[in-house]
Amino acid sequence: MPPRVTPDPTLRGPLDGVRVVDLSRLVAGNMLSLQLADFGADVVKVESTEGDTLRQWCEPDPQGGAPFDGWWRTYARNKRSLALDLRDAQAMALLRRLLASAQVLVESFRPGTLEAMGLAPETLLAEHPGLVVVRISGWGQSGPYRELPGFGSLVEGFSGYAHKHLEQGTPRLPNMALADMVAGLTGAFATLAALREVEVHGGRGQVVDLSLLDPMLAIMGPDASGTARTGQAPEPTRKIASPRGVYRCRDGGWVAMSGSTDAMARRVLQAIGQGALADDPRFATNAARLRHDAELDGMVAQFIAARDLPECLALFRAKGVTVGPVLDAPRLLADAHVVERGCYVAVGEQGTVMHAVTPRLSGTPGGIRREAPALGEHTRALALELGLTEGELQALLERKAARCA
Repeated sequence: MPPRVTPDPTLRGPLDGVRVVDLSRLVAGNMLSLQLADFGADVVKVESTEGDTLRQWCEPDPQGGAPFDGWWRTYARNKRSLALDLRDAQAMALLRRLLASAQVLVESFRPGTLEAMGLAPETLLAEHPGLVVVRISGWGQSGPYRELPGFGSLVEGFSGYAHKHLEQGTPRLPNMALADMVAGLTGAFATLAALREVEVHGGRGQVVDLSLLDPMLAIMGPDASGTARTGQAPEPTRKIASPRGVYRCRDGGWVAMSGSTDAMARRVLQAIGQGALADDPRFATNAARLRHDAELDGMVAQFIAARDLPECLALFRAKGVTVGPVLDAPRLLADAHVVERGCYVAVGEQGTVMHAVTPRLSGTPGGIRREAPALGEHTRALALELGLTEGELQALLERKAARCA
């Protein structure tokens, strides 16, 4: 079990003093605001009175118990929940009060929705000149696809990612929210860049047009440049280096190997007893090795298949080869390196296991200040903090325009 962490609300991070109003739903916005929250920003999740849809992403309990809301517990940590029905005029007025105290707004509505709510970016920036408005959508705020549904799965297919991962001729989507996660990380960087323009250079706030598509295209490598040069699509099974891949050991374990430099490829050949081939023109350069990859890959696979995983790791590491085991989740949680570095932590009384704050800062590290909030857990405190009277709050609650935990 990873080390237990008790949330400490007194922890201060480098983003202390930055308030983020997060109107987003599901993964990308929550990943973005998580990065800011982990490093001290006051992230207020403004949810509908039914809650962020991410709360519903639950894993079934194999023992028949209640479903486990691991997504919400992980990606909503360090945030506060304000539950409002923004169709209500007084609830919208409360949101406007909140925005007046914020430096960042994050939203993931379909393009045009924010404008329909009376919160067009030009209006917001006129009222709050330093505000950074992050607009998350599948396809961006412009272009012929701007109003199409933009779930990450569609973008992972559209971007070329699925085509690069053929399995028996069928494009494969990742079994994780890849496009959303990449967009969230990219959006956190963009938010900080825009904040620096305001805080350091005295500039104005601005809009961050964050589509799920653009970051996916950015991580796809030089496929576009190759196609522009040759007029042909890249081969779906094309490798970037040889030898490179995952190989099955005799005991059923797997190793991952990458001979991505000529020196490393030479070490691999020496380790498998084929050192004489290092000077063979077929294997002397990466370009040549890629042309003869099937032959080289077969030699590596045959060598590894005759040995158990521990022996393979010891042998290749002794030769300075870049190789490592392919781990599943149980082995990962138990791995000595992962344990010593504290890559996972068990948070709160229930000990929910989740990734530790990342990246690691030596002087002003992030931390876990609070567990993921219950729906509307902070509605009362925030409403009173923003100047509502107890009577005004009670009126909102009675007509179900707001919700408390």
